[in-house]
Amino acid sequence: MKIIGFAGWSGSGKTTLVERLIGLIENRGLVVSLIKHAHHEFDIDYPGKDSYRHRHAGCREVLITSANRWAVMHELRGRAELTLDEALAQMAPCDLVLVEGFKRAPIPKIEIWRGDTGKPLLFPNDPHIVAIASDRPVATTLPQLDLNDPSAVADFILERLSLA
Repeated sequence: MKIIGFAGWSGSGKTTLVERLIGLIENRGLVVSLIKHAHHEFDIDYPGKDSYRHRHAGCREVLITSANRWAVMHELRGRAELTLDEALAQMAPCDLVLVEGFKRAPIPKIEIWRGDTGKPLLFPNDPHIVAIASDRPVATTLPQLDLNDPSAVADFILERLSLA
């Protein structure tokens, strides 16, 4: 599986770009998966559902399945959160895994940066950033991609990872 990450400050447009890239890359016949790191507690289950009750009764894993999808919820119960490598090991084989979050992971990443956010660029302190996707020119020798042209970003990713 090939891997590319997306790093940037909150509000920079990472999720919007990744959402557009998924469809563009899938339309080229590739299977795309995603790992999203949450910096806060999250829950995809909620009180009143049987699966919620079973998790809270003590199950370490609950698998829910239907005709349309399935999901496994795994309770860490005080153990360390997954590393990126551990998360990747949980993924079914695919052509490309997009990683949103895991900002400090030593994987190739595209920095998403908007000048209006007032936040500093990450690339000067991260040798794993291979390009900048921005809404304006940035003073760097790294490849610069137009944040508003997801097709060009998709082309860059597929060429860089030899998937084109």
